[in-house]
Amino acid sequence: MVKMKQSKYTEDWIPVKTIQNGMIILDNNYYVTGIKIEPKNIFILDYQTQNNIIFNFRNFYNTINYEFWLIVADRPVDIKLYISNLQLQFDSASTQAIRKIIAEDISKAEMFQSKAVNVVDTEYFILFRDKKLEVVQKRIQTLISNLASLGMTSRQTSDDDLKFLLQNFLNGGAKNEYGTVMTDV
Repeated sequence: MVKMKQSKYTEDWIPVKTIQNGMIILDNNYYVTGIKIEPKNIFILDYQTQNNIIFNFRNFYNTINYEFWLIVADRPVDIKLYISNLQLQFDSASTQAIRKIIAEDISKAEMFQSKAVNVVDTEYFILFRDKKLEVVQKRIQTLISNLASLGMTSRQTSDDDLKFLLQNFLNGGAKNEYGTVMTDV
């Protein structure tokens, strides 16, 4: 009997071989990939339109005849960059009415910043796995096409998306920033 060495490092027991071309390649040669869906706030629409969208999504999900994971993840946002972009738009606004609307957005963003609120973008993913690359590509195109028919924009997951999802899952959403350790020699 061979005794397995127990590792204290998470990456030693995660079966990820590599992440490339928008796919996680597992040790067992499965490809894990999917699509990222751009969010759309349906709750600003009238009640009947909301119900129609929900009904169409239910039909969409029922057409997926393989195992999939619907993942919702919050990605931290740098609110300072957002405020800077608003300021640029404010400076180039053509009318007072537009300047007023942008100024209100800047004020609201600064309020979030002053309260030290964690500002996040909510991201939506549909992930799946398969061993055949041609099946993976067909499923991605089908998902993107079917969502487009619902008025939703989506794209294949990127390497960064997948790394973010793994880190989010493994670290409870906390991001680690490791730098060089300096010592006096």
